[in-house]
Amino acid sequence: MSLLLYFALLLPHQTPAASNPLDNEPAAVAPADAKPATAKPADMKAEGQQGEKPAEAKPSEESETPGDAESVPASGKTMSEVFDDLCKTGALGWMIRGGIFMWPILLCGIIAAGVIIERFRSLKMLASDAPALRNQVRQLLNEDRVEEALGLCDRETGPVPAILGAGLRKFLVLRRLNYDAGKIEDQVVKAMEDYGVHIVAALEKHLPILATISSVAPMLGFLGTVSGMITSFDDIVLKLGEVNIVEAAAGGIGEALLTTLLGLVVGIPAFSAYNYFTSVINEFVLDVEETSTELIETVTLQMALESREAAGS
Repeated sequence: MSLLLYFALLLPHQTPAASNPLDNEPAAVAPADAKPATAKPADMKAEGQQGEKPAEAKPSEESETPGDAESVPASGKTMSEVFDDLCKTGALGWMIRGGIFMWPILLCGIIAAGVIIERFRSLKMLASDAPALRNQVRQLLNEDRVEEALGLCDRETGPVPAILGAGLRKFLVLRRLNYDAGKIEDQVVKAMEDYGVHIVAALEKHLPILATISSVAPMLGFLGTVSGMITSFDDIVLKLGEVNIVEAAAGGIGEALLTTLLGLVVGIPAFSAYNYFTSVINEFVLDVEETSTELIETVTLQMALESREAAGS
């Protein structure tokens, strides 16, 4: 009995010891299997974060294609949208809103600007010291140096030297031909008057165009305004009850008044330039008339002196 009890007490202790190796193997495998299981979410998260960068870079790479860079400007608008903005804003927008009468007025403004520049440069080049030239010519004639006086006039530019040259050239030719002294004066006067007509015509060149533009441009502006007002009231009648009448009328009238604005902008400078050039030309004409009078007096005196010398000899 004692032996049986002894073995009975030993068996429970041996069986767990014997079963420990079998129980330890799953325990050792379980942590090994558990570690990858716990590491998978972290690895997947890290891989997910690393994988998001190429996904964000793909749209930017696709958007920077050569075709898109050419069709879309830096502002993000297409070429058609940019063109529409240009047509609705600035000076071009005003021209389009004003209607068809804006373009003839603009053409008149371009022509007027060209005439103003041309006349200003031409009249400035013709300016000369007329009193000093007349005194020199008178002194040379008193000394009977007609050819030198004629050469002096040919070297100068302007209406005064031109009229003096025409009179002196006629006087020199008739004098060499021994023309009647009493008729030389009439011939010199006639030559200077005939040449004076051409001088005045050259001075007033293109001024009729400037005068016409100064009158036509505002009239075209008023015509465009009247046409715009008619169109505006027609729109009001068509939209009666749909929109506010005051708002509709104000928009149409504002666009119609653009033609009047441009017409006055072109007409006022053209009219001012025409009056300025007319005053300058009048001064030239007065100088020419005064020069002609002095030359006739000098020639008459010279012919009288020659007649006395011929009678005394």
